[in-house]
Amino acid sequence: MAAVPHRTNEPDVPKELLVIACGALAKELEWLRRRHGWQHVDIQCINAALHNTPALIPERVNALLEQYHNQYTKVFIAYADCGTSGKLDAVLKRWQVQRLPGPHCYSVFAGQERFQVLAEAEPGTFFLTDFLARHFGRLVIQGLKLDFHPQLIPQFFGHYRKVVYLAQQPNPELKEQAQVAANWLGLPLDIVTTGLEPIAAALNDQLIAVQQQTPTHTSHSSQSSTAYATH
Repeated sequence: MAAVPHRTNEPDVPKELLVIACGALAKELEWLRRRHGWQHVDIQCINAALHNTPALIPERVNALLEQYHNQYTKVFIAYADCGTSGKLDAVLKRWQVQRLPGPHCYSVFAGQERFQVLAEAEPGTFFLTDFLARHFGRLVIQGLKLDFHPQLIPQFFGHYRKVVYLAQQPNPELKEQAQVAANWLGLPLDIVTTGLEPIAAALNDQLIAVQQQTPTHTSHSSQSSTAYATH
């Protein structure tokens, strides 16, 4: 999808803060941006389907850092490690930028302590979020080609014992979609309402910390618009 202009600036003046984010966080990030009136924050999202191939996440993040680093004084990465086994951190270290804490987005959505309790209570838990409940068919069934190769289902999901839906903004439709996903997996479903507070707190703290840092991206660019899009 082509980038959609979000706002304009004076020519050759680097903009203040870019958040490069997983597309699964797009709705929450935009909510947080509106809530805090952060008109100086621009958001560039990466297709959430990359979670099926996490080895590609560092490469994509690096490409966007190369594309945008001259256009912003500061950049923040709204990813956790997300299955990259430290390779994303290696990229971010080179660029001197920060990311969300923790191993994956589930711990960000639930909060670190609450997620730890849930994971330890049943290690074989398949976690859903609002985004994943909404797009389970596209990202999981079709994304892993399980509609064409159902014989692979036990290899992917045979060790799971239950589904926990971490509901950020629960509604009857999303609860029904979470139940459909659990039924497809053949597992019982628990719904844990997290709200948006845990991820809002994590993003708020991180972005405030980034804003207080000495700018590391100070080169100017002639481009005058920015993007809020998924690819």
